[in-house]
Amino acid sequence: MQMDINPDAMDDVFKALADRGRRALLDALRIRGGQTLAELCSVLPEMSRFGVMKHLRIQEQAHLILSEKVGRTKQHHLNPVPIRQIHDRWISKYAAWPPPSICMRSSSVLRVIRCGTR
Repeated sequence: MQMDINPDAMDDVFKALADRGRRALLDALRIRGGQTLAELCSVLPEMSRFGVMKHLRIQEQAHLILSEKVGRTKQHHLNPVPIRQIHDRWISKYAAWPPPSICMRSSSVLRVIRCGTR
């Protein structure tokens, strides 16, 4: 069952995935959920704590990360649902491209030709 995703929400997800640092944070949470800000700062050591917080806020707005207060800390968890919705809406539809009757050749310019013809 495919769930429709709001186009604005989809834009937020693409924006959140567009940055290498934010993708690194998502990878870290995929490996081990429930990490604190201090733990996630070690994923991006060249970035300030406030920079990491900004990345997390963008990901929370895109619903890619869910956070919960535990005592005095805030733990972050990956929410894979928006990525799955992007997959279902975009990637799965183009994964089978080209149709069997069409082959693709690459050169400096992508050309589409009929299979068996030159």
